[in-house]
Amino acid sequence: MAVTSRDVARLAGVSQPTVSRALRDDPRVSSETKKRVREAADLLGYVPSEAGRALSSGRTRRIGLLVTDLDNQFYSHIIAPVHHELEGMGYQLVLHTETADNETVAERLIANGLDGVILATATVDSVAPLRLRDRGLPFVYFNRTAAFVDADATVVSPMAGFSDAVRRAVELGHRRVGAVLGPSNTSTAQTREVALRAALAESGVSLDPSLVRRGKFDTACGDAATTELLALPDPPTLIFCGNDVVAYGALNAARRAGVAVPDDVSIVGFDDLPPAAWPIIELSTIAYDFAQMAREAAKLMARRIEDPDAEVSHVEFQTSFVERRTLAVAPPR
Repeated sequence: MAVTSRDVARLAGVSQPTVSRALRDDPRVSSETKKRVREAADLLGYVPSEAGRALSSGRTRRIGLLVTDLDNQFYSHIIAPVHHELEGMGYQLVLHTETADNETVAERLIANGLDGVILATATVDSVAPLRLRDRGLPFVYFNRTAAFVDADATVVSPMAGFSDAVRRAVELGHRRVGAVLGPSNTSTAQTREVALRAALAESGVSLDPSLVRRGKFDTACGDAATTELLALPDPPTLIFCGNDVVAYGALNAARRAGVAVPDDVSIVGFDDLPPAAWPIIELSTIAYDFAQMAREAAKLMARRIEDPDAEVSHVEFQTSFVERRTLAVAPPR
């Protein structure tokens, strides 16, 4: 027969409601009583029911993480940090995916009984934040933000990393620079493009429109765009990619075309995902602490749930340039 909270109450010498409050760490219960209740619960092997907790507190302790594509390596590297941070605060992570950012996504999130949602997929024109706000479901932006609703966010400041990367590229003789940028309706693609153009301008280099491609933040985009760039009569000597995953596609395209990296073309990514440092890849890239950024998003989410009226917080993570094998002296032209 399963142990109940009434059994714990009898052993601890308190009422059943006091057991529930003590195990929720209710400030109205004294430290001594909490200690006695927890010792009784441990002795009996009592495990509180999550459903019961939800009924008594009005919360499920479940946080959603919305991502677009589980095949994208970027998301696979942030799930664990978010999970561990939430778990340490007594929350459960629930993963949600989407194929399009629309009203249906918001309604599905609302219907899942979540206490809050971490949005890792917002586009600047997304309506999902509007729907979540109007229905009273707290959310935090991770990496990307939307234009219509201000909210807690963890974002990347790309300027420092691009400045260092461009300065080094110019030192190595690169002047004909190409770029494979992300979707124009994402804040990440917009801020990275602005930073790249500003860094190039500082060094007296312009970004030729004929050497710019845009697409999804995925390997297929990097492959297709780089194939086009390398087939030009006068291809770039250096290609900046919207992220590391795009850069992996660029490396594949160069290998298929028989173009040597970095002897014939240099490639630079963004994110510094773990595979970027593998000896088989050794990708030069713009780095930031994406794992800490994920943990910070989890903290902001918990804070927003516990204190709905807290001031909105935007946490920026700075970037730096990590030089590896895929950047070298520009080939003579």
